[in-house]
Amino acid sequence: MAMLAGIVCLPMVAGAQEERPEITPGERKVPRKKDAGPRALGMLQLSANGKASLVPIAILVNGKFWDATAYKADPIPMSLDSGTVYEAERSGSSIGLFTVNSALHSNAANVASPWLGTGKWLPAGAEEATKALKAESVPVGIDTGDGPPRLTKNPNGTASPSAPKDTPPASTAPATAPSPTAKPSDDGPPRLTKSDSAPKDSDKETPPAVTAPASAPSASGTKPTDAKSSDAKAPDPPKGPESDSGASEANRPRLRRGKPVDSLPDDEIPGYSRPGAVASATPAANAAKIVEANAAKGPITLIPAISDEAGPAPRSFAFVWLKDEEGERKQQMLALAKEQLRAYLDARAKAQIKPKPSGTQSARHTPTKKTVEPIFENVQMIAYDLWTNNQPVMVFAADAHMPPPPTGVAFSAVDSELQYTVMLVARTDIYNNLHKLYVGVTDKFHLDLTPRLELIDVVDADGDGRGELLFRETSDAGTGWVVYRVTPDKLWKMFDSLNPE
Repeated sequence: MAMLAGIVCLPMVAGAQEERPEITPGERKVPRKKDAGPRALGMLQLSANGKASLVPIAILVNGKFWDATAYKADPIPMSLDSGTVYEAERSGSSIGLFTVNSALHSNAANVASPWLGTGKWLPAGAEEATKALKAESVPVGIDTGDGPPRLTKNPNGTASPSAPKDTPPASTAPATAPSPTAKPSDDGPPRLTKSDSAPKDSDKETPPAVTAPASAPSASGTKPTDAKSSDAKAPDPPKGPESDSGASEANRPRLRRGKPVDSLPDDEIPGYSRPGAVASATPAANAAKIVEANAAKGPITLIPAISDEAGPAPRSFAFVWLKDEEGERKQQMLALAKEQLRAYLDARAKAQIKPKPSGTQSARHTPTKKTVEPIFENVQMIAYDLWTNNQPVMVFAADAHMPPPPTGVAFSAVDSELQYTVMLVARTDIYNNLHKLYVGVTDKFHLDLTPRLELIDVVDADGDGRGELLFRETSDAGTGWVVYRVTPDKLWKMFDSLNPE
C-alpha cells in the first residue's frame, strides 16, 4: 500500500513543479554583405615612348573570377568598354589612371591576348591640360560703326541696323502672277482665288507671258511646301547605344566609369584591328610589323591595374627591411634554392634509364660523387607585407645551370648546358626561420609538369584589403596569367587564364 501511494503521488508532485518556460528567440537578421559590383584586373603595358595599352586578365563578379577577355563580349568584352577607368598600382600604391578609348582584336593563333585596349594614360601627379577661356574681341550683337554703340535686332547681322525708321520698306513686285485656279494653302499666306475686276480686251489680245509659279502643285499631287518640309525634317538615323558592347543595358554591371576620351590617332597596333574590320595585311606582314613595332617601342613595363567603382582605396604592401636584414634573408633564400635545385636534379637522374654495368665494371671502385654547386644568375628577391601585420612574404626568382663536369667526377646533373628556373615563396615563422610556401623548379622540357612563373607584382585582386601575387606563367599550353592568394601554409590559386575553372 505504501508503494502504491508513492507511485500515485509521483505524478502529483511532478505536476506541482513549474514547467520550464520555452523561450523562442527572435529571428536574428544577419546583415548580408552588399555586392560592391564587378572588379576587373588588367595589365597595363607602358612602353618607353610613353604609349600605353591594356591587356584584360580577370573580372570578379559575385565572388567568382571570370576570364575578362570573354565575359559579356558582345561584341567587345565588358572590361574594355569605352570610358572604363583603370588605376595602375605598383606594390599596392596608385601611380596613375588609364581610360579605355577603344578595343582591338587579333585573330592570330599565337597571340598572348586576343583583346587589347587603347586609351589615355595619365600618371599620378600630372594634370590634364586645360584650355583657358579666351575673351571675344567684340561681343556678339554690338554695332561697331562710327555712331554710338547699340544693340542690333539680329545678332547675325543680316538686317541693316542703320536704316532709318521713317523710310518705308520698298515693295517689290511678285516674280510671278498668282494662278486663278490656285487653291489657298494652309501653310502660306491667304491668296485670292478670283479676280475682283474683269480683264480688259487689250489684255485678252496680248496676254502677258505667265511663268509657272514656284508654288504650283506637282503632277504627283504633292505640294512643294510638303517637299521642302520633308527635306528640312529628314528622318534621323536610329541612334545606337553609347557602347557597342551594350554597357547601357539594365542587366549589365558597370566598372569604374569615366569620361570617354576622344579618338586617338595612334591607337592602331600591328596585328590588332577593330571588331568587324577586315584585315588589310597578311599574317606574315602583320608578324613583320609586330617585330618592327616592338623594336621601336623598346622595353615594355608591365603594371597591374584595377577597375572598381566601389572598391577599397589602394594601400601599399611594400615591406621595409631593417638594417642588414635583407642581405641575411637573401642568403637564406639562396641556400634554400640550391637545396631545391639539387633535389630536382637527383629526381631527374633517378627517373632516367641507365644501362646495367658489366661484371668487370661493377668490380671496379666507383668514384665518390662530389657535390657540385650550381651557378645562379639573375637573382632577385622582393618582400611584401601582404597581411599588413609587418610579417614579410619573400619571393625569390633566379636562373641556374650546372657547371661542366670536371674530369673523373660524376654527379647527378644530366645536362650542364640546360637552364633551370627557380621560383620560391617563403615567410618567417615564430622562430624567425623560413617556412616554404611554394617551390617551383623547372626547365624547358618539363613545363607541362611545372610551369615557369615570372612575378609581376602584388595586387588586391578581390578587394578584401589583402594582397595577392600576380604571375605570368609559361607552360606547354602557352602564356597566361595566374593569381595566387598567400596563406600561412601554401599558395592558393585564385585564377588561372590557361586553365579557367
